[in-house]
Amino acid sequence: MKVLITGANGQLGQSLMELLPAKGMEIIPTDRDVMDITDWEQCRQFFLLYRPEAVIHAAAYTAVDRAEAEPDEAYRVNAVGTRNVAAASALVDAKCCVVSTDYVFDGTASTPYREFDLPNPQTMYGRTKLAGEQLAMSLSSRWFIVRTAWLYGPGGSNFVETMLKLAGERDSITVVNDQFGSPTHTADLSHFLAELIQTEFYGLYHAANSGSCSWFEFAIAIMEEAGLSTEIRPCTTEEFPRPAPRPGYSVLDAMAIRTNGFAPLPPWRQGLKDYLARRRK
Repeated sequence: MKVLITGANGQLGQSLMELLPAKGMEIIPTDRDVMDITDWEQCRQFFLLYRPEAVIHAAAYTAVDRAEAEPDEAYRVNAVGTRNVAAASALVDAKCCVVSTDYVFDGTASTPYREFDLPNPQTMYGRTKLAGEQLAMSLSSRWFIVRTAWLYGPGGSNFVETMLKLAGERDSITVVNDQFGSPTHTADLSHFLAELIQTEFYGLYHAANSGSCSWFEFAIAIMEEAGLSTEIRPCTTEEFPRPAPRPGYSVLDAMAIRTNGFAPLPPWRQGLKDYLARRRK
């Protein structure tokens, strides 16, 4: 299978580029220097030239706080860019897998969000990602929307790397203890995406490492698994204000994964162990 990857230089993109060739797939890696997803004509020509059989659209505007001040740019990348990728996929009859986010929900739930729960994004990032989902659904007949959460992987800035860096600089780190989600290792998500695009099981999926924790609990686990003694102190969201509100609860229930016969993603703590082991190598 010939698979085009957008955002190939990102954390998820790098995991996909490592995994897919090992599964016998031919990859077409792209970033903004190779194909600008916000330029329709460039997308059209690129897809017609390479004719992928499937697309994993991992490129996105992910600066959550900056998006509040740059709504047009966030929309241009997350909505217009996704529209172009979906339309170009349809042009060459390629499957279109769009990676989305837990930020499409308002975070006020007390039980994990299922695929049929109504989105209610509270940030510009979440709103523009939801717009991208809707455009992809309307323009492609062979779409997968895969929402994930708390993603971390190689070659980028993420919570695990931030905690490890701060642990080398401080005796203690303060982390919010009232936001709950499912930390997700890009390697585990990549395995699911690789399996998904080889099927005809189109639709909306929630895919995150199983189980849940708070950021505070995640930070403690990072220190434990890394063998570090840095103290982690809890605080509330109110004590750590940000320009864009964070969801208080964004745990995702993988109902579509279960009912379509896919294996669940590993527990989040196992994902963390694997990431740190790979990092040490």
